[in-house]
Amino acid sequence: MGTADRIAAAALTILLAEGAQAVTMRRVAAAAGVTTMASYRHFPSREALLRTVVDAAVAEVTATWGRRQPDGTFEQRVDGLANDFLDFALGQPNLYTFVITERRDGVRQFPADFQAGDSPTFSPMLQAVTEAIRDGLLREGDPLEVTLALTTPVLGLLQLYHGGRIALSEVDFRALCKRTTERVLDGLRT
Repeated sequence: MGTADRIAAAALTILLAEGAQAVTMRRVAAAAGVTTMASYRHFPSREALLRTVVDAAVAEVTATWGRRQPDGTFEQRVDGLANDFLDFALGQPNLYTFVITERRDGVRQFPADFQAGDSPTFSPMLQAVTEAIRDGLLREGDPLEVTLALTTPVLGLLQLYHGGRIALSEVDFRALCKRTTERVLDGLRT
Protein backbone atom coordinates (compact mmCIF):
# COMPACT_ATOMS: atom_id res chain seq x y z
CA MET A 1 0.00 0.00 0.00
CA GLY A 2 1.43 3.36 -1.02
CA THR A 3 1.73 6.35 1.27
CA ALA A 4 -1.37 8.12 -0.08
CA ASP A 5 -3.40 4.94 0.38
CA ARG A 6 -2.15 4.50 3.95
CA ILE A 7 -3.04 8.09 4.73
CA ALA A 8 -6.51 7.70 3.22
CA ALA A 9 -7.10 4.41 5.07
CA ALA A 10 -6.08 5.99 8.38
CA ALA A 11 -8.39 8.95 7.76
CA LEU A 12 -11.30 6.65 6.95
CA THR A 13 -10.70 4.57 10.07
CA ILE A 14 -10.78 7.67 12.26
CA LEU A 15 -13.83 9.08 10.46
CA LEU A 16 -15.82 5.86 10.82
CA ALA A 17 -14.89 5.41 14.49
CA GLU A 18 -15.11 8.97 15.78
CA GLY A 19 -16.56 11.28 13.14
CA ALA A 20 -15.12 13.94 10.86
CA GLN A 21 -14.22 16.31 13.68
CA ALA A 22 -11.60 13.79 14.87
CA VAL A 23 -9.84 13.71 11.49
CA THR A 24 -6.82 16.01 11.70
CA MET A 25 -3.79 15.91 9.46
CA ARG A 26 -1.51 15.34 12.46
CA ARG A 27 -3.59 12.49 13.82
CA VAL A 28 -4.00 10.85 10.41
CA ALA A 29 -0.26 11.11 9.75
CA ALA A 30 0.55 9.46 13.07
CA ALA A 31 -1.94 6.65 12.39
CA ALA A 32 -0.50 6.14 8.89
CA GLY A 33 3.10 6.14 10.18
CA VAL A 34 4.19 9.22 8.21
CA THR A 35 5.01 12.79 9.05
CA THR A 36 2.37 15.48 8.93
CA MET A 37 4.27 17.12 6.08
CA ALA A 38 4.13 13.87 4.11
CA SER A 39 0.36 13.96 4.47
CA TYR A 40 0.27 17.45 3.00
CA ARG A 41 2.35 16.30 0.03
CA HIS A 42 -0.39 13.84 -0.87
CA PHE A 43 -3.42 15.85 0.27
CA PRO A 44 -3.11 19.65 0.26
CA SER A 45 -5.66 20.10 3.04
CA ARG A 46 -7.83 18.25 5.52
CA GLU A 47 -10.82 19.03 3.32
CA ALA A 48 -9.14 17.49 0.26
CA LEU A 49 -8.28 14.39 2.28
CA LEU A 50 -11.83 14.04 3.60
CA ARG A 51 -13.33 14.61 0.14
CA THR A 52 -11.13 11.89 -1.37
CA VAL A 53 -11.81 9.44 1.43
CA VAL A 54 -15.55 10.09 1.58
CA ASP A 55 -16.04 9.95 -2.19
CA ALA A 56 -14.33 6.55 -2.31
CA ALA A 57 -16.25 5.24 0.71
CA VAL A 58 -19.62 6.38 -0.66
CA ALA A 59 -18.83 4.87 -4.06
CA GLU A 60 -18.08 1.57 -2.36
CA VAL A 61 -21.21 1.70 -0.18
CA THR A 62 -23.54 2.58 -3.04
CA ALA A 63 -22.02 0.31 -5.71
CA THR A 64 -24.58 -2.41 -5.06
CA TRP A 65 -27.63 -0.27 -4.25
CA GLY A 66 -30.79 -1.33 -5.97
CA ARG A 67 -29.70 -4.92 -6.53
CA ARG A 68 -31.96 -6.44 -3.86
CA GLN A 69 -35.01 -6.32 -6.15
CA PRO A 70 -33.82 -4.92 -9.50
CA ASP A 71 -36.70 -6.53 -11.41
CA GLY A 72 -39.24 -6.41 -8.60
CA THR A 73 -42.34 -4.30 -8.30
CA PHE A 74 -41.99 -0.60 -7.65
CA GLU A 75 -42.77 -1.18 -3.97
CA GLN A 76 -40.13 -3.92 -3.73
CA ARG A 77 -37.55 -1.66 -5.37
CA VAL A 78 -38.39 1.20 -2.99
CA ASP A 79 -38.18 -1.16 -0.03
CA GLY A 80 -34.80 -2.51 -1.20
CA LEU A 81 -33.40 0.98 -1.77
CA ALA A 82 -34.68 2.12 1.62
CA ASN A 83 -32.98 -0.87 3.23
CA ASP A 84 -29.76 -0.06 1.38
CA PHE A 85 -29.93 3.50 2.70
CA LEU A 86 -30.73 2.40 6.25
CA ASP A 87 -27.88 -0.13 6.16
CA PHE A 88 -25.57 2.78 5.32
CA ALA A 89 -27.04 5.26 7.81
CA LEU A 90 -27.23 2.83 10.72
CA GLY A 91 -24.13 0.79 9.90
CA GLN A 92 -21.79 3.74 9.36
CA PRO A 93 -23.39 6.60 11.31
CA ASN A 94 -20.32 8.86 11.30
CA LEU A 95 -19.90 8.56 7.54
CA TYR A 96 -23.64 9.08 7.06
CA THR A 97 -23.62 12.20 9.23
CA PHE A 98 -20.68 13.67 7.37
CA VAL A 99 -22.13 12.91 3.94
CA ILE A 100 -25.74 13.87 4.58
CA THR A 101 -25.88 16.47 7.32
CA GLU A 102 -22.59 18.29 7.82
CA ARG A 103 -22.18 21.64 6.10
CA ARG A 104 -19.11 21.79 3.88
CA ASP A 105 -17.90 23.11 0.53
CA GLY A 106 -18.48 21.19 -2.67
CA VAL A 107 -21.51 19.17 -1.58
CA ARG A 108 -24.15 18.13 -4.06
CA GLN A 109 -27.07 20.50 -4.02
CA PHE A 110 -30.75 20.20 -4.80
CA PRO A 111 -32.10 20.55 -7.43
CA ALA A 112 -29.37 20.75 -10.10
CA ASP A 113 -26.98 18.05 -8.86
CA PHE A 114 -29.81 15.69 -7.96
CA GLN A 115 -31.51 16.16 -11.34
CA ALA A 116 -28.21 15.51 -13.08
CA GLY A 117 -27.91 12.15 -11.32
CA ASP A 118 -24.87 13.20 -9.32
CA SER A 119 -26.13 11.88 -5.98
CA PRO A 120 -25.33 8.19 -5.57
CA THR A 121 -27.76 7.94 -2.65
CA PHE A 122 -30.67 9.75 -4.36
CA SER A 123 -30.33 8.75 -8.01
CA PRO A 124 -31.49 5.10 -7.72
CA MET A 125 -34.70 6.20 -6.01
CA LEU A 126 -35.19 8.99 -8.56
CA GLN A 127 -34.94 6.42 -11.33
CA ALA A 128 -37.52 4.16 -9.65
CA VAL A 129 -39.91 7.07 -9.08
CA THR A 130 -39.49 8.35 -12.64
CA GLU A 131 -40.40 4.92 -14.00
CA ALA A 132 -43.37 4.60 -11.62
CA ILE A 133 -44.77 7.95 -12.75
CA ARG A 134 -44.23 7.00 -16.39
CA ASP A 135 -45.98 3.65 -15.82
CA GLY A 136 -48.95 5.28 -14.08
CA LEU A 137 -48.21 3.79 -10.65
CA LEU A 138 -47.74 7.20 -9.07
CA ARG A 139 -49.65 10.40 -9.70
CA GLU A 140 -48.20 12.84 -12.22
CA GLY A 141 -45.64 15.20 -10.80
CA ASP A 142 -42.07 16.33 -10.99
CA PRO A 143 -40.08 13.11 -10.36
CA LEU A 144 -37.40 15.06 -8.53
CA GLU A 145 -39.86 16.57 -6.08
CA VAL A 146 -41.80 13.31 -5.70
CA THR A 147 -38.55 11.50 -4.85
CA LEU A 148 -37.68 14.21 -2.35
CA ALA A 149 -41.11 13.84 -0.73
CA LEU A 150 -40.61 10.08 -0.54
CA THR A 151 -37.09 10.14 0.92
CA THR A 152 -36.96 13.09 3.30
CA PRO A 153 -39.23 11.63 6.01
CA VAL A 154 -36.68 8.86 6.55
CA LEU A 155 -33.88 11.44 6.66
CA GLY A 156 -35.79 13.26 9.39
CA LEU A 157 -36.36 10.06 11.32
CA LEU A 158 -32.66 9.25 11.06
CA GLN A 159 -31.78 12.67 12.48
CA LEU A 160 -34.00 11.98 15.46
CA TYR A 161 -32.70 8.42 15.87
CA HIS A 162 -29.03 9.41 15.67
CA GLY A 163 -29.73 12.26 18.08
CA GLY A 164 -31.16 9.83 20.64
CA ARG A 165 -34.68 11.20 20.29
CA ILE A 166 -36.26 7.95 19.08
CA ALA A 167 -35.97 5.20 21.67
CA LEU A 168 -36.47 2.11 19.51
CA SER A 169 -34.31 -0.88 18.73
CA GLU A 170 -32.78 -0.87 15.26
CA VAL A 171 -35.31 -3.47 14.14
CA ASP A 172 -38.23 -1.38 15.40
CA PHE A 173 -36.73 1.79 13.94
CA ARG A 174 -36.44 0.15 10.52
CA ALA A 175 -40.09 -0.93 10.80
CA LEU A 176 -41.06 2.68 11.63
CA CYS A 177 -39.19 3.89 8.54
CA LYS A 178 -40.95 1.28 6.40
CA ARG A 179 -44.38 2.29 7.72
CA THR A 180 -43.58 5.96 7.17
CA THR A 181 -42.47 5.33 3.59
CA GLU A 182 -45.63 3.32 2.96
CA ARG A 183 -47.77 6.19 4.27
CA VAL A 184 -46.04 8.61 1.91
CA LEU A 185 -46.49 6.19 -0.98
CA ASP A 186 -50.20 5.90 -0.17
CA GLY A 187 -50.50 9.61 -0.85
CA LEU A 188 -48.54 9.41 -4.11
CA ARG A 189 -50.21 6.41 -5.74
CA THR A 190 -52.75 6.85 -8.53
